Amino acid sequence: MDTVSMHQALITELPLVDALFDQYAERFGRDQTAYRNHVYRLVNLVALQQPLTEDTLEKLQVAAFFHDAGIWLAGTFNYLSPSARLACHYLHETGRGAWSAEVQDMILDHHKLSACEPGKTALVEAFRRADWIDLSRGLLRFTVPRPALRAVLCRFPNAGFHRRLLTLFLRQMATEPWRPLPMLRR
Repeated sequence: MDTVSMHQALITELPLVDALFDQYAERFGRDQTAYRNHVYRLVNLVALQQPLTEDTLEKLQVAAFFHDAGIWLAGTFNYLSPSARLACHYLHETGRGAWSAEVQDMILDHHKLSACEPGKTALVEAFRRADWIDLSRGLLRFTVPRPALRAVLCRFPNAGFHRRLLTLFLRQMATEPWRPLPMLRR
């Protein structure tokens, strides 16, 4: 299979991601651009860490789209399990059920504070690191070179994504102060 080389150019077209955003546009509302850019940043940040086959890129698109989607599609800030369920449902509906375990691992482990356990695929760990890179706005870079990170951030601007997360966090603090970040994992 062909390998997508991120060392040459950014990935700027993700047809599966775009189709999913078209399908759920109403649910994301004004947050769609912010979340879409976050998804594109994640895919590119994973590609900067490891080569991607066409199948891996497709699998990554599903995980990237659904990883935080439970915020909007299930209406909860405790979104890991709902997001994983939505992704698995989509995979089974589209004949990709064999990918469910790995996509579910990517979603459930993307907020782990520590590296993934042995036995998880390299893609799961690269996805976890990519989300931390984006969440930290590049303060954490892992193996991603600074110029490449800058290129990703410039091409896919924040568009209010971190501000939206802060709003959701503050709402969570007001309603469940004993669980301010229910999605974090050790």
